[in-house]
Amino acid sequence: MPYTTLISATTLNENLNNPKWIIIDARFSLANNDSGSYAYRHGHIPTARYAHLNDDLSTTITDLTGRHPLPDLTTLAKKLGAWGLCNDSQVVVYDDASGAFAARLWWLLRRVGHDNVAVLDGGIQHWQKHGYELTTQLPSVQATTFRIYSQPDLCLSATQVQNHLAQKTIKLLDARTPERYRGENEPIDPIAGHIPGALNRAFQLNIDFTGLFLPTESLRSQFKSLIGNTPAEHVVHYCGSGVTACHNLLAMESSGLLGSKLYAGSWSEWIRDKNRGIARG
Repeated sequence: MPYTTLISATTLNENLNNPKWIIIDARFSLANNDSGSYAYRHGHIPTARYAHLNDDLSTTITDLTGRHPLPDLTTLAKKLGAWGLCNDSQVVVYDDASGAFAARLWWLLRRVGHDNVAVLDGGIQHWQKHGYELTTQLPSVQATTFRIYSQPDLCLSATQVQNHLAQKTIKLLDARTPERYRGENEPIDPIAGHIPGALNRAFQLNIDFTGLFLPTESLRSQFKSLIGNTPAEHVVHYCGSGVTACHNLLAMESSGLLGSKLYAGSWSEWIRDKNRGIARG
């Protein structure tokens, strides 16, 4: 049975020696871009490869893009092959931030047509709580050829977001904290506020006090109360730079609300064009 949204530490441990399973460590910190790779070198789940948000899961920032532009898919495919991924691999991604960064790679793999990918629920903390081992040994990787089956409909451009909002054909959800959404506090981007018409759903609300995702029924009811009668496939997620928005997308998918989309450029791209509207409050 393939895992396509979340996976427990217990299940991962039971399959640790399965050659078809590929584990990827996606730890990262916006405050210190090297902290994730440092943490990886000093202890990771056995056989895990390391994926860096800026270097592997994003491309070069330009004057028109947000802070984490999506990587070129051909380049990404080469990296996936270098990490040993085959098109029939079961991939498990983890971090130490309740899935905030792991969800980015989860979504990227879906973008290239690879659905057998799950985020480790509770991350490396829950792995360690179970007493499962960490290692500093780098994995022995057999490079492969990873083939892309592009799924362009999974994401929207800024223009598409504008058009759909004007036509009232999407429900836009902002995954940032309420104070950033309202424009009261903006620690990263030069302009505060949110995209007009967007609703706020801080991604942290998907997690319980132990660091695990909320039960399926709770997530489903919370998102349903927010989106109302809007079909899941007409929901579009964004955040500051298109990373934590994937967490809300993952939460919806795991609760059975299937087919929502990502505005990958997000707020940091949106504000690059002065003609795009800004709302506060």
